Amino acid sequence: MTTTLIKISEIKRRWHELDATKLSLGRLAALAAKFLIGKHKPSYTPHLDNGDFVVVVNVDKLKTTGRKMLQKEYFHYSGYPGGLKRRKMGDVFAKNPEKIIWKAVYGMLATNRLRMGRLKRLKLVKGTSHKFKIDHKVNI
Repeated sequence: MTTTLIKISEIKRRWHELDATKLSLGRLAALAAKFLIGKHKPSYTPHLDNGDFVVVVNVDKLKTTGRKMLQKEYFHYSGYPGGLKRRKMGDVFAKNPEKIIWKAVYGMLATNRLRMGRLKRLKLVKGTSHKFKIDHKVNI
């Protein structure tokens, strides 16, 4: 018995919709990463990008646990002395709530050549109305 690999021309990408009000940040990011990678498909292969599109709605109503909005910090280092920038999660959320989910999903994807292609299939939407045609609404 031999294993057959899926061809790139045979990959069918579905659209999944996740609601940010129903899950906490980490669980939402883990589920989005699973759909982007394609681990939910029987044809999953680590070296092929056969994942699906993910639309996350209600990004501006994201739930977090504990005091993360006040205590969690995001860092950016320019490479120069004194070039370390730190921002509280609450400040980033007030300015750009999509950035928080994007960074969480980014951290859950493997560091390889497929990462940015997978992230381009992640669509983040404030509110519930969007232009994407959804195949599967994830109810949790």
